[in-house]
Amino acid sequence: MTPKQIERIKKKIIVIKRELAPDKRRCGGFFDDSRGLRYLPPELYLKLNDYSGALRYFNWFKKNFPDDIGFPIFLFEWTITLFKTQQIKEAEKKALQTFSSNIYLLDKFLEKESLEINKLENSNWASADLVQNLQYSKDKKELTEFADWLGIFVTNEKFCKFANKFIELKVKLKMEPVGQKRTALVFELINLVEYIDK
Repeated sequence: MTPKQIERIKKKIIVIKRELAPDKRRCGGFFDDSRGLRYLPPELYLKLNDYSGALRYFNWFKKNFPDDIGFPIFLFEWTITLFKTQQIKEAEKKALQTFSSNIYLLDKFLEKESLEINKLENSNWASADLVQNLQYSKDKKELTEFADWLGIFVTNEKFCKFANKFIELKVKLKMEPVGQKRTALVFELINLVEYIDK
């Protein structure tokens, strides 16, 4: 990357932050970022290999958007950032969150075959289509260590147990009609996902 390209990316980050600031003032201390600007900086920080800058941004995001769970690629960028800043336990949690938001993303990054599963998908973000043009690749030099770590993590007992249970519940929810049994499955799924943070 040339110095001019680096400078352009840095300016983009500044512009986005500048646009988000008045948004907060306008809305009485809350953000109303309907354009989704808040999701853009991590990709820019990762292009610069500025992982400490990305981590600061994610900490700011968590503070200012506490109820926003993000979307799959954003969560994946967060996972990369945590790994690159040596926060491995947190990276594991974020990898599980990434998987629970889109079961195909990690396989796509690792260039592994993904099975199409007939399961409940609450949004387009959960579909296989989302990751078809994923810009992150295990072959990128700066991501090889991360890819090695992730490849091991997705085969360990903790991840496999979580993934199998998550998929099992999503498949059952796809078929189960509205009623007490479905409600119980929904609560089981919520508890499984919330367990990640414990």
